[in-house]
Amino acid sequence: MLLRQARLAPGRTAVFNGTEPWATYGEWAARSAALAQRLRDAGLAPGDRVLVFMRNHPRYLELLWAAWWAGLVVVPVNAKLHAREVEWIIDDAQARWGFVTREVAAERLAGLERQIDVESAEADALFAPVRDAFAVPVTERNANDVAWLFYTSGTTGRPKGVMITQRNLMTMGLTYFVDVDPVAADDAIVYAAPMSHGAGIYAIPHLMAGARHVVPASGGVDAAELFELGWRLAPLSTFAAPTIVNRLVEHAEQAGLGVEQCARAFKTIVYGGAPMYVADIERALRVMGPRFVQIYGQGETPMVGTALARAHLADASHPRHAERIASVGVAQTPVQLRIADAEGRDLPLGTVGEVLIKGDSVMAGYWRNPQATAAALRDGWLFTGDVGCLDADGFLTLKDRSKDLVISGGSNIYPREVEEVLLTAPGVAEAAVVGAPDAKWGEAVVAFIVVQPGAKVTAGALDAHCLAHMARFKRPKHYKIVAALPKNNYGKVLKTALREQLAASGPQEQSATQADAHPNPAKPEST
Repeated sequence: MLLRQARLAPGRTAVFNGTEPWATYGEWAARSAALAQRLRDAGLAPGDRVLVFMRNHPRYLELLWAAWWAGLVVVPVNAKLHAREVEWIIDDAQARWGFVTREVAAERLAGLERQIDVESAEADALFAPVRDAFAVPVTERNANDVAWLFYTSGTTGRPKGVMITQRNLMTMGLTYFVDVDPVAADDAIVYAAPMSHGAGIYAIPHLMAGARHVVPASGGVDAAELFELGWRLAPLSTFAAPTIVNRLVEHAEQAGLGVEQCARAFKTIVYGGAPMYVADIERALRVMGPRFVQIYGQGETPMVGTALARAHLADASHPRHAERIASVGVAQTPVQLRIADAEGRDLPLGTVGEVLIKGDSVMAGYWRNPQATAAALRDGWLFTGDVGCLDADGFLTLKDRSKDLVISGGSNIYPREVEEVLLTAPGVAEAAVVGAPDAKWGEAVVAFIVVQPGAKVTAGALDAHCLAHMARFKRPKHYKIVAALPKNNYGKVLKTALREQLAASGPQEQSATQADAHPNPAKPEST
């Protein structure tokens, strides 16, 4: 793909570092080809793994395509992981070389044959173009060869290496144009979210179209910087976790920006990776206008599962609009989707069960982990571990991760339903709900609440709000006001950490919290 674009439009600017041009398509290809040749010359063979432990950086793109040019497997790593966690991945992936940025990897990582700081003179020499990049052969790879070895977040234990193949990435790239957004050569994608995750993978469809690639000078999420980049370069497209969307919306509100000004900065904002609550997307649409598309996928089926098109989000006249914007859309073109019980048997429409996905985007399996592969892939279907239901029009509504389901008094309670209600309560900025062991009910619903600046929120008021909007048995038994929720690098709330906090708090704190949350504990039904 890169070679094709370099031949078609070698002088077109392809990569920007902030507003400054970094590389044309011809220069990008020349640098990637040169590095590919030097990797080969150093003894790296097709299928060998190369670690990428970097903040967002223009050389991230050059490195990805150099590795693929040489037939290597990229191992992208969350830039906020501890060095010991990265070393575990190096050992498990049997990675040979590693490319880093110095502020991410200040020390030498054990297990690598060679570690290169991409901003060093050593890297400059490795990326220095050869005389004729087009003469550097592209290593032949099969459709089922692994290209991207992505390690899951590991929030419930050791991460697993997801084997993403050439076919998986090609499927994702082509699907983007059909189900997410059309792309033209004068479009621009900005990498504010981590390039080690979905944001980096979306470089593929934008390269297919010969579009422009923008890495913010900050290397991350600065809402003011992103708006300015859009106004300077062209309306941007980007992939963003809901937390990033909320930051963009907050900036637009605080700066007094109207929908037209937002449209000059952003063409398309694809969101996913964590729950987007109805109140948040309604606010985003109101402030920034119809420039949002939701996707649902997993590392195991990267960026391909379902899509909620901007037309569906914007169609407020539809009789089921409220239900649709709470959903994650319909199955993307190359996959099949169904809802099943634990044995994989189909469930009727509207029935809650596990989400199963099948198609050319689904992983080959977990690296060196046949047991986990056998549990996740059955008869070609990926058992996602997500719980949801389908309506008659094919819209999927997610309830929660199966591991986050709370069973209280024999009844299933989906934390996301409770969180949706809590987020509509006055003064609530964020909410996360988990289950805690309870001698009477089996599990009790516990809500962690982040309060809006300057607001005052009481447990009694939250309890009354929940009673007014949901079944009594679903409402939290305990409320905990916290300064912030623990999150991973992608903005996803770490519910395992919340459960650990509860386990460590001890019976006395639980008792005090319960008494505060229920000012009239004499009534048994109130708890």
